[in-house]
Amino acid sequence: MHTRVPPIRLHRLSWLILLTAFLLTTAGCLENARQEEPANGVDPIRSHYSPGEITQLNEAAEEKANASLDAIAAIPPEDRTFENTVLAFDRTLADYSDAVGPLMLMGSVYPDKRIAAEGMACEESASVFLTGVYTRRDLYDALHDRIPRTPEESRLYDVTMREFEKNGLKLPEDRLVKVREMRTELSGLETRYSANLNNDNTTIECTADELAGVPSSSMAAFSQTPEGAYLVTAKRPDYVAVMTYADDAGTRKRMYEAYHNRQAEANTPLLEEAIVLRQQIARELGYATWADYRIEGRMAGNTSNVMAFLTSMQAPLKEKYTAEMAGLLAIKTRMDPAATTVEPWDVAYLQDIQKQEEYAYDEEEVREYFPLDTVLQGLFDTYGTLFGVEFSEVEDAAVWDPDVRLYAVKDQTGDDLIGYLYLDLYPREGKFGHFCATPVIGGRMKDGTYSTPVVAIIGNFRTPEGEKPSLLTMYEIETLFHETGHAMHYLLTTAPYGSLSGFNVEWDFVETPSQTLEEWAWDPEVLESISGHYTNSSEKIPPELRDRVIAARDVGAGNLYTGRLLVNSLEDMRFHTATAPVNVTEVWSQTYEDVTGTRPLAGTHQPASFGHLMGGYDAGYYGYLWSKVYALDIVDEFKEGGMTNRTTGMKFRDEILSRGNMEDGTVLLENFLGREPGPEALCRHLGIEVDGED
Repeated sequence: MHTRVPPIRLHRLSWLILLTAFLLTTAGCLENARQEEPANGVDPIRSHYSPGEITQLNEAAEEKANASLDAIAAIPPEDRTFENTVLAFDRTLADYSDAVGPLMLMGSVYPDKRIAAEGMACEESASVFLTGVYTRRDLYDALHDRIPRTPEESRLYDVTMREFEKNGLKLPEDRLVKVREMRTELSGLETRYSANLNNDNTTIECTADELAGVPSSSMAAFSQTPEGAYLVTAKRPDYVAVMTYADDAGTRKRMYEAYHNRQAEANTPLLEEAIVLRQQIARELGYATWADYRIEGRMAGNTSNVMAFLTSMQAPLKEKYTAEMAGLLAIKTRMDPAATTVEPWDVAYLQDIQKQEEYAYDEEEVREYFPLDTVLQGLFDTYGTLFGVEFSEVEDAAVWDPDVRLYAVKDQTGDDLIGYLYLDLYPREGKFGHFCATPVIGGRMKDGTYSTPVVAIIGNFRTPEGEKPSLLTMYEIETLFHETGHAMHYLLTTAPYGSLSGFNVEWDFVETPSQTLEEWAWDPEVLESISGHYTNSSEKIPPELRDRVIAARDVGAGNLYTGRLLVNSLEDMRFHTATAPVNVTEVWSQTYEDVTGTRPLAGTHQPASFGHLMGGYDAGYYGYLWSKVYALDIVDEFKEGGMTNRTTGMKFRDEILSRGNMEDGTVLLENFLGREPGPEALCRHLGIEVDGED
């Protein structure tokens, strides 16, 4: 995610990456052949279910996997080989993953609430299942001390054994049982927290006068009461529209308060309970804190390095934040001479005015040049040019909702099928409410060919209104480039082992490809190429307007965007370096004050809707800023030869996107850059000075 984008886009992705990282595997063949397209050509996964079916299919998948795992554990020691233990283990879990991946996806997207609930329950069941697998001593003993035959097998062996050992296989049996029980309990808390957010139906009721300034296109999407009042949801499109355009500060405050209190009563205790459980698990596993446990083995190395990195950014970002807020206060005092402060619910509204005053454009005017379908085609053309691929929509595909689209992704040379991409881009009740890229079926060698990966992008753009299509803001365009960047990382993999393929990489490297590719949304040539007025697709955004839009990109870079990343990263680390129960609301409030110099609105409970922390990013949210260092270094490499240079694009595909976790992220970066990455590009991008770097 670019630092200008609120950190919301990988909530579901994060959890499913973890599942996939544990599960997806290979038959051990290293040929790079791709599997043929499914026989029907249109249905890579099943997308319609009757009540009870998802539960039955999940149970059957677990039963089948357990039978195979029991057989591996039962092999006499003298008959054990790498093939019939480590690779057989991988094949078993890969088959399980392929079976349950589509079921878990339905938990976030299926229109029928009963079936969606089964999908969420399947997710919890999968977590419990994996906890059981990776705490089985008989399996660990069967796999341990097997001798890999190739460097690739050595990588797989090391990663697999590390997973067992980080789950407690070096502990005495009584402590191992305790860890297993606590992990099972933790999975339940995380699933309940996520389900509460998916099903959140928070609204505020407003009169037309209270919504003055909000564009008619947004107003049309609000439902109304019989008395004519408008019901504004806390879903992202509604929230952004009110916070950016509503002239009434009271309305914006109500919206802000509602948004930051989503599921406060239900989710606050769930998160606090989870934090305590994580502390207990970490101690049983021999770590001082949950952060120490989670960060071991990542690029950052240890908790101290993470905190040093975040702390080094705190003072310069606070200085930038203070300067930006002073500029916004100057605008506010022109409107209200008595104003002395800029409140959090004023920021987006005042920044929009600032853009109009300093750069002479209106976001609503710009949106008219970026209808979703036009942007999508332009994005596909851009990534196609870079990576030698083409996207074609699959007609008459079986999908879970009529708005969902399916695309086949093929190599331009040879027309070989690479994978499938689902797009579910409009909000609906019960659906995951933000943006993410979600793995469904992973790439791996299977039966002598390469399996076809399947990934889904879940989004919440404004729904088309009659003949008027969904029109995107620059934030949304960047978001789409970001999430499709994740998808390309997943689809273009050639790693032989599913547990090491796609974006199953170190957690503080996973955002690097996506944050790299989101930068293409701001390239002048690319931005023009993806534009086309919704009334006349041949009418591109005027160059002069395009340049003003790009110039305005840095408005608010230090407060609404990067500052929030830093607040949330420090908040996460403070939660997970604690060794006693945590008052999450107070820790968040204090962290907010430390970074910004002001307290958040009293009575709000942001941690209750900080979904990342119960979806895999616990003690890992710093990865957004950490990965941004690498991403901008990669972008600088592209700029030398042109942002759409095929040679550089294919090098990026071959050296980073395709490699997955076959080598450490540091090695992949050095192979691509020809040198070690450094923070200079990030500092220039943010306009700050850190440790002497500008």
